Amino acid sequence: MQRSEKLKEENGEPKKKSVWRELIETILWALVIALLIRYFVIEGYYIPSGSMEPTLVPGERVLVAKFIYHFTEPQRGDIIVFRYPLDSRKNLIKRIVGLPGETIKIENGLVYINGVPLEGELFARPYYDAGYYGQGEKVIPEDSYFVLGDNSSNSDDSRFWGYVPRKNILGRAFLVYWPPQRIKILR
Repeated sequence: MQRSEKLKEENGEPKKKSVWRELIETILWALVIALLIRYFVIEGYYIPSGSMEPTLVPGERVLVAKFIYHFTEPQRGDIIVFRYPLDSRKNLIKRIVGLPGETIKIENGLVYINGVPLEGELFARPYYDAGYYGQGEKVIPEDSYFVLGDNSSNSDDSRFWGYVPRKNILGRAFLVYWPPQRIKILR
């Protein structure tokens, strides 16, 4: 041991780390923080199909706030990423249309919630009454949601496979970040 290192240790001063050790520690901490953020806070998702057109188009990438529903309940109109109820290995992205306990009916291109048609720009598109859950009046189970793609004619959604349990919701999509010319905040 060198004389200056012995003096530092005797005086209670910490030993200086090597440049390589500091670099490795910095990289490891950066990876840990990045993984924690991705797993618990925000994650990017790729849009593979046209089921949410024109809001989201194939090839776009969105950021999803994974923490948001720990503080608030999902709302009608939210675009969510969730585990597909028929295959939990797949994630899908759709818009929440019906909330727990509500009665939903799709008729003449409109979605009716408790007998009242949905209005507003988020729902200003035709919806088709296809699939078992898309025909007639249905009551959405407690702790579940009815989701539809914005492109109703080209969307495999709750009309065909049923309701999304609350526990399957991963987060709310809030921003298109790729490609750069399509960057926008989602509503």
